[in-house]
Amino acid sequence: MKQQSLFEEKKDTRPLADRMRPETLDEYVGQKQLVDKGNILWKMIENDQLSSMIFWGPPGVGKTTLARIIANHTKSYFVDFSAVTSGIKEIKEVMKQADERKILGQRTILFVDEIHRFNKAQQDAFLPYVEKGSIVLIGATTENPSFEINSALLSRCRVFVLHSLEASDLEQLIERALISPKGFGELNIDISKEDISAIAQFSAGDARFCLNTLEMVVYNSPSDIEGIHVSKDILKQCLQKRSLLYDKNGEEHYNIISALHKSIRNSDVQAAIYWLARMLEAGENPLYVARRLVRIASEDVGMADSRALEICVAAYQATHYLGMPECNVHLTHAVVYLALAPKSNALEVAYNSAKEDALKTLDAPVPLHIRNAPTKLMKELGYNKGYEYSHDYEFKMTDMTCLPDELLNREYYVPTNQGSEVKVQKRLEQIKAIKAQVARSRRK
Repeated sequence: MKQQSLFEEKKDTRPLADRMRPETLDEYVGQKQLVDKGNILWKMIENDQLSSMIFWGPPGVGKTTLARIIANHTKSYFVDFSAVTSGIKEIKEVMKQADERKILGQRTILFVDEIHRFNKAQQDAFLPYVEKGSIVLIGATTENPSFEINSALLSRCRVFVLHSLEASDLEQLIERALISPKGFGELNIDISKEDISAIAQFSAGDARFCLNTLEMVVYNSPSDIEGIHVSKDILKQCLQKRSLLYDKNGEEHYNIISALHKSIRNSDVQAAIYWLARMLEAGENPLYVARRLVRIASEDVGMADSRALEICVAAYQATHYLGMPECNVHLTHAVVYLALAPKSNALEVAYNSAKEDALKTLDAPVPLHIRNAPTKLMKELGYNKGYEYSHDYEFKMTDMTCLPDELLNREYYVPTNQGSEVKVQKRLEQIKAIKAQVARSRRK
């Protein structure tokens, strides 16, 4: 076999990750929950019975690849559309062509990469064509569709969640690239299993990054007449470069968001600001941080300072409007407020306690007196009988029970003595006293 020099002109100058992109489901690696034989997406592709769908997952897990595999299998006309470079004008032109093909009996599959980058008006432009069947829409996004895709459009699409690849998946991709004619098959590459494993581990589930790293390592390792010898020193340098990047989907991502959360929970303002800066300056999506702060506002502050939730929602909106770097001060505002606020986890404890009871009593009937009775039959069956309208009573409440019989007198929310929950506790005590008074009056 002829030894190819790295300095010879290569026929295909595309990046390794692009050259090695799978073209069939048999070549596809990962996402077994979707594409293994017999699973739902496998059936849809094999039978060419597609509906509009959204692929949601982190970068480099195979979203675009799946769309291209569909393109290779389907009998439909396939249009590859980018949300980065296209606008309303391009959308309308593609939709017009799709209508024309529909008249001729041909279906159009429209793949939209990074669909979350489209604004509401652009997403709305797809809606009528999805509804009348002119197109089957396949969108790919790294962002939560619940936040980034219009609800009307999202309700007409099936969401498939793609997960980060396992290290074993990435090792398989590396080994395939080393022997494939599309990869380094014409080169004699001396690389150990240990080195392959190291690249896979540092790639943190991202196939594109993994193959790009392999390419960097190979092209920068020394070569001689016997082939290319992967250098431990070069490998170390390449992996160090990865460590300088912020891994948005790997362990360090979760370590740092955990550090931010726990610093806020412990009222450590300085540490909270530091971990926020670590995330933002390393390239974390600021909307992800903003969403976590909204959660913290109720999980760790709650009724001790209800303003915390308002401020965090406002910070999320400001972040959405401005983006980085301008939004960093708004996120700092929210982080500092949360760190300084009095802390209470009473809301989380209340819900978890109620959840436990709910799961145990899923068949507990709703008490008849608090059911609606829109029909004559329901009234005859006792629905709504005995219901007491709170506003008709002196204190705008009665001692009427609203829990199932087996849960009477159960208490889920127990305020702490922090911040505004002191007032909440007094109000709960007042409510109990009023209800007890109403009950005594009723007995008389």
